[in-house]
Amino acid sequence: MPGTQHERRPPARTPRWKATCSIATRTQPHTASTGRRRSYVTHLIEDGWDPRFVQEQVGHEHASTTAIYTCVSSDFRTRTLRRHLDATVAAPLQPQPGRES
Repeated sequence: MPGTQHERRPPARTPRWKATCSIATRTQPHTASTGRRRSYVTHLIEDGWDPRFVQEQVGHEHASTTAIYTCVSSDFRTRTLRRHLDATVAAPLQPQPGRES
């Protein structure tokens, strides 16, 4: 029955629909979710959350997988390194109870 709703001719939008379903387009949602995951992990780490907690939040079995999604700023890296170096240097300089100086 040509000209009715039961006609078996592909609609005019089929080429556009095929382009929408292409491999390149199908990977875009994954890329978007990866960006959100990176932002989430990075913000949690930079806000001081325990790395083990962050790992469990995103469902990773290994910390190395979580590290892939962590993109902290160079300022955060510098502050963290400085804090740990200062603590490492200060610890031996502290007077210890029971020892005479």
